[in-house]
Amino acid sequence: MIIFNTTFHVEDSVCNDYINYMKDIYIPEAVVDGSLSKPRFARIQAQHEESGNSYSLQFQVENAGALDRWFKTQGPALQKEIAARFGNKVLGFVTLLEEIEL
Repeated sequence: MIIFNTTFHVEDSVCNDYINYMKDIYIPEAVVDGSLSKPRFARIQAQHEESGNSYSLQFQVENAGALDRWFKTQGPALQKEIAARFGNKVLGFVTLLEEIEL
């Protein structure tokens, strides 16, 4: 199982709009084809920046092939949409995590 994590830094002026957008539009659209599942959305508590907030959005993905399909189909449209809506007030980077069974 792969955990697909995106960490976003969000300027204070758009935080509320960003949270609503993620909950109402981005996350539902991201999981629509079934490649991504079990979304988790959290504000990161340890802040090093003087302004803004950071958020983590995580999904479970069955394997690298499913994630690659998502990146080729839904990913680009969602990336363009968030950039068009928020510009450089919301910046993100992706981390892929391999889950280790306990």
